[in-house]
Amino acid sequence: MLIECKNDNEKTAMGLLSYLPDFKNLNNLKEEIKLNKNSSDFQLYLYRNGNSNFIGVIGTQNDSHFVIIRYISMAPGYREEKYETKAVQELASIYPKQRVTAVPEYTYLIKYLDKSHER
Repeated sequence: MLIECKNDNEKTAMGLLSYLPDFKNLNNLKEEIKLNKNSSDFQLYLYRNGNSNFIGVIGTQNDSHFVIIRYISMAPGYREEKYETKAVQELASIYPKQRVTAVPEYTYLIKYLDKSHER
């Protein structure tokens, strides 16, 4: 289940983001959290598994036509296609009127959208 990252979950999001090379630097990580707090165009979503544990994070940039996946990070024990697939499909269902796409590094995620989410 995807949920919007709130202040209560900020440290969890930071922990999951720290698995990405760009966010190993604490300053970069803090700037990313600040960006998502201060801009309505950027959104962080935490992904929960069936046991209600946070296992991933997705960062997006949104406008009226597109939702762009900027990055996705899963906890080490959950770096399987099935978790990314579910997270991306849920993201598409949150934004039924926008097209979900991704920055070049993450375009492989687009294949996870099933036919019902393609526009």
